[in-house]
Amino acid sequence: MSEGDSNKHTLQHKLLEKQQEARVIRKIVLIVVAVLLIAMTGLIGGGYLYIKSALEPADETDKKAVNVTIPIGSSVSSIAAILEEEKIIKDKRVFKYYVKFKNESGFQAGDYKLTPSMELEDIIASLKSGRVITDVVFQIPVPEGIQLTQIAAQVAKHSGYPEKEVLNRMNSKEFIGNMQKKYPETVTKEIYGQDIKYPLEGYFYPATYPFYEEKPPLDLILEEMIKKTDEVVKPYADQLEEKNMPVHRFLTMASLIEEEATQSADRQKISSVFYNRISKKMPLQTDPTVLYALGEHKDRVYYKDLEVESAYNTYKVQGLPPGPIANPGSQSLKAAIEPAKTDYLYFLATKKGEVIFTKTLAEHNKAKAEHITNN
Repeated sequence: MSEGDSNKHTLQHKLLEKQQEARVIRKIVLIVVAVLLIAMTGLIGGGYLYIKSALEPADETDKKAVNVTIPIGSSVSSIAAILEEEKIIKDKRVFKYYVKFKNESGFQAGDYKLTPSMELEDIIASLKSGRVITDVVFQIPVPEGIQLTQIAAQVAKHSGYPEKEVLNRMNSKEFIGNMQKKYPETVTKEIYGQDIKYPLEGYFYPATYPFYEEKPPLDLILEEMIKKTDEVVKPYADQLEEKNMPVHRFLTMASLIEEEATQSADRQKISSVFYNRISKKMPLQTDPTVLYALGEHKDRVYYKDLEVESAYNTYKVQGLPPGPIANPGSQSLKAAIEPAKTDYLYFLATKKGEVIFTKTLAEHNKAKAEHITNN
């Protein structure tokens, strides 16, 4: 074989090797692409199935109502997180993107009864309308300004529990201890202060409480009222810290304002009178504390009543009583933390519901003679 033929044979051999190598590479590329396509198809298919499942009811068979609270100012993300935590939906991220995709908005804060068997559309409709899906079995109305013993009577009347059992549970160390664990920033150790009549007096918030079963546990009924107090008090946390005012003192002051106020009264001015008297080391001298000390409900307080020996008698003791004397409402709570700026030291409620504010004892006695004594 000549040298030229040898070189030609070598070139042909190398060319064949390169062609074979190219075919192998193409096969590998095709296999890799096929594997990737299969994997992507699997991922897409799996993702589709997962999202489809997440859009379905969390549990079609579970129709038991769950208490779900949506706080004021909640974002879609926080609402989704709450619903997932309560097992009303399967995946908070899917819910969030579904809401955005559907361009849903206008969710309302509130307490809802939702079930794991509900469709997403029904959940969204409920949260937008503020409707509670489950029918209310009974309600317990708790008016502003009533006392713990009266609240016990209200609970007994509407729930069927014996009044004595309700009252005993309200004062039970076990129940109170549970509330302290669940709501430590609101139900503090100060409820067991010296001379306290009822530890949770003033902590059962005035509202109407709906229930969705014939006989809910008594603790659940009572806790709803404590929980509501916790929710209402929390927004004042920064102001309370700034004023160095414990929650217990806050509720105590608010309860005095609640008991002294009439429908047309300016609660913030009443609040200013109490704070002005405290700053001047004057006794508050508010009649509702005397009645609380007596454990009676009277239309009029007599001079002999003012002599009752009790830490709640603000004619005898300086400053606030040991604890609340009733359950204050939202207006009284606001007044307790934001009193008006006045120089008033006295106020007088007339029979017509008007409240007359004065700066001196002479002015107060004159108003009293005009509107009370001479009538």
